[in-house]
Amino acid sequence: MQTGIVGLPQVGKTTLFRILTRTKVDEKSARGATHVGVARVPEPRIDQLAELYHPKKVTYATVEYVDVAGLVSDRARNSAALAPLREVDALTHVLRVFDDPAVPHAAGSVDALRDAESLDLELMLSDLEQIERRLERLAKDLKKKKEPAIEHEQTMLLRCKEAIEAERPLRELEFTSEERKMLTGFMFLSLRPMLYVLNLGDNEVGELDTAVARHGLEKLSGRPQSAVVPVCGRIEAELSELDEAAGTELLAAYGLKQPGLHRLIQATYELLGLISFFTAGEPEVRAWTIRRGTTAVKAAGVIHTDIERNFIRAEVVRCEDLLAAGSWPAAREKGQVRLEGKEYVVQEGDVILFRHAG
Repeated sequence: MQTGIVGLPQVGKTTLFRILTRTKVDEKSARGATHVGVARVPEPRIDQLAELYHPKKVTYATVEYVDVAGLVSDRARNSAALAPLREVDALTHVLRVFDDPAVPHAAGSVDALRDAESLDLELMLSDLEQIERRLERLAKDLKKKKEPAIEHEQTMLLRCKEAIEAERPLRELEFTSEERKMLTGFMFLSLRPMLYVLNLGDNEVGELDTAVARHGLEKLSGRPQSAVVPVCGRIEAELSELDEAAGTELLAAYGLKQPGLHRLIQATYELLGLISFFTAGEPEVRAWTIRRGTTAVKAAGVIHTDIERNFIRAEVVRCEDLLAAGSWPAAREKGQVRLEGKEYVVQEGDVILFRHAG
């Protein structure tokens, strides 16, 4: 999974990237540059399975983050900055909610809703350019020959154009599975699910749950294919530099149950409809990421195409049941291990042993 990080200058965007990926990025050299880094998906169940199996290798799921230059009032520059984001699965827009006279806001004042709508407009204008070019080509093709497929594409793109002209991002529209396949090649930016990250001041660390309402940002949380996660960037940066014990102590001091970055990654998973299943044994304990609704045979293919091709059955147990039983044989004796076929829909937290020929 790949996520793009966007935002105006001086909002804490690159700081968030550094915290997530543990990548060393110098603040000055970061300006105007694109950075790519990988973040490990927090997963306590992997740690518990590792304690049970003592494997030679432990592999966590990961998210790749692409951090681009802060957007400014320059369409050409913004177009170049946004180009690396066309292949990402989702966008994370860092919105500055904190006020700091020592760090002037690029727009002159702090207004998260204005900034969110301004960036969405930039994404939509970029998409509109593509749509208009393609519609011109389709009109020429239809003059030569009327074809249902071309007419269908034209109708769909005209609907997209109408939405954008009404300042409605494409992620808010409903599309059929066939239309979504047609849209894939365009790589529209405003079609990507959006996670708004509210970067709050330190004084709000104990009021994260009410941040959206207190700052009048309900409009963001109510949008289709969107989610909002409040964090305190400076405190998250402090947490990222501590060991586990010290980090846990600091979280408790602030009255937090988990780092905001954990909530951010979890929200991204929910936004994209992703879940985790596990494979566990002495060679390796590993988390795998799939889309909700994936069948057992397709989940097997995520591990290796040969396993999918030669699939026989899946032995499935809930992770919490396996941990409580203490071993796979013990869970089987309790009747907690199920035999499932190709069409079984994998559930969040399943531990699976795939049986296959060859």
